[in-house]
Amino acid sequence: MRPHAVTVVTLGAAQTLAWASTYYLPAILAQPMARELGVSVVTVHAAFSLAMVAAALIGARAGRAIDRLGGRPVLTLSSLVFAAGLAMLGAAQGWVGLFGAWLVLGLGMGAGLYEAAFATMVRLDAVQARAGITGITLMAGFASTVGWPLSAYLELHLGWRHACFIWAAAHLLIGLPLHVSLPRQAGPASMQAPSNGAQAEPGAASPSRAMVFLLSLAFAVIGFTSTAMATHLPRLIQAAGASLGTAILVGSLIGPAQVAARLAEFGLLRKVSALTSARLACACHPLGVLLLLLGGPSLAVVFGLLHGVGNGVLTIAKGTLPLALFGAQGYGHRQGLLMIPGRFAQAGAPWVFGLVLENGVSWALVLSGSLGSLALLALLLLPSRPPAASPTPVA
Repeated sequence: MRPHAVTVVTLGAAQTLAWASTYYLPAILAQPMARELGVSVVTVHAAFSLAMVAAALIGARAGRAIDRLGGRPVLTLSSLVFAAGLAMLGAAQGWVGLFGAWLVLGLGMGAGLYEAAFATMVRLDAVQARAGITGITLMAGFASTVGWPLSAYLELHLGWRHACFIWAAAHLLIGLPLHVSLPRQAGPASMQAPSNGAQAEPGAASPSRAMVFLLSLAFAVIGFTSTAMATHLPRLIQAAGASLGTAILVGSLIGPAQVAARLAEFGLLRKVSALTSARLACACHPLGVLLLLLGGPSLAVVFGLLHGVGNGVLTIAKGTLPLALFGAQGYGHRQGLLMIPGRFAQAGAPWVFGLVLENGVSWALVLSGSLGSLALLALLLLPSRPPAASPTPVA
């Protein structure tokens, strides 16, 4: 039988490649793309927003396919779609080609990023899924660490088009074999979880509309804040009065803070319920905003660390909370539906937060802090122990 750790490493490596070559690509290649294609940088980011919308629309269908067939065929297909989209991007000659390429990449993102990997993990082994999801995000947390320097190096020495072609080849030569190596048939996802709630509860009751609304609201707010910070953090820190050097330092600490938080989730917080862990993480960003508003640029590093810690654990929570609250039955489809508002929020976050930041850093901080508090409130309103139902095997 294939060891659990091998599957985690396989999915973690594939996710690192997927995130590095899609979500983190515009930060490095948007400007050279815009110059050569004769469009604005805003247009390039608009094309990326289209990809997020496409991912939202395809995610539930991909999740349902994983529920029925397991993750291997869906993720294998996503590798081919990623390769096609990146090849199209490298060959684009104008805004039509640009938007078409990102539309294809968005379909790949909806079927090949975290939600699909999480659903695959749950379909294989629901009882160990929380540890598996944590391991996947722990590895993929280095996607920007690997992707940004590599994309920058390729663009500098070969140009952005060749960078896209090389990323496309990586999906065929690395991502595709990794996904093909996954187990052909998923195992049962109806195993009972430990009573302390540290793992998933595959036999949890059917979700109420209120629970679904609260969780999707929390995910949408978390997605908005995460994407807004990823896009505007250095500018935000400078607007708060810090130097460029401090802003760069704060940005460089986000990744290590996320990884450290995921290590804590894997170790210290392993016996804590997924909901409690998510609530603690959700409080980090609002607390950081409050400290930055009160203490000014002297607390910018603390703000960055708190945001990184919270974001690191909340990425895991997007996979573990639906499992803990609603169970493994239909997990992939439900996960895709829950993430639709979040994908749309991510698509609009760079533009909306940028407009608010133009009107003053205090307004931007109040917005992100208030949204973080709203997400925390939504999680606090969720029941800590949903009533259990009889476990039902996945079809």
